[in-house]
Amino acid sequence: MDSVYKLEPMDNAAVSRTEQLEICIPQHSHVALRIKRVVDIVGSSLFLILVLPLFPIIALAICLTSPGPIFFKPRIIGYKGREFWAYKFRTMYPDAFERLLNDPELLAQYKIKLKIVDDPRVTPIGRILRRTSLDELPQLINVLKGDMSLVGPRMLAKLELDKFGRLRDKILSMRPGMAGLWVASGRQNVSFERRIELELQYIDMWSLGLDAKCFIKTVGIALRMTGAH
Repeated sequence: MDSVYKLEPMDNAAVSRTEQLEICIPQHSHVALRIKRVVDIVGSSLFLILVLPLFPIIALAICLTSPGPIFFKPRIIGYKGREFWAYKFRTMYPDAFERLLNDPELLAQYKIKLKIVDDPRVTPIGRILRRTSLDELPQLINVLKGDMSLVGPRMLAKLELDKFGRLRDKILSMRPGMAGLWVASGRQNVSFERRIELELQYIDMWSLGLDAKCFIKTVGIALRMTGAH
């Protein structure tokens, strides 16, 4: 999904705190990164086998409750700026983007926080899919293809990435992940400013052990349906 408008820069509070951080991209072990990729391939393959029976059930539920496609495929800016189509089960009405552009209140909220609480554009079945994180299961295909990782910074569309300003290159220095430190810390219950700090912290402190901790915590949060809107 390409941007029709340009988001405003980060709010002053976020800028003032993040600009105090040193914007350097750490050089992680190539061996560890290769192991991370092997884990992604094996893990996403196994998870796909386990959850594939759910796909036709979810697809039928989407078709029966609202018109439109089964999948939502936003255009994502990934590792080192490479673009790809991310796969998600559709949770919004087909005209969701037009509603956003035509509703000043929703648009203002999204520009500031990159999220909308109690979003009226979400379908009834979409709310269930979001709360259970089932809408993100197709992203396992992106992980298998190498577009994403099981664990990493949150994936960002171009209109979202613009909001990160000079932090852009650092955020794109690792593949976006289905799970991550931000997700493990509460997902959408975390402020945008705190989210930036967590994303940078993940990149600076990355290790296979950190990935394991983030993944386990993310699964726990998804099972408890915490922080998803």
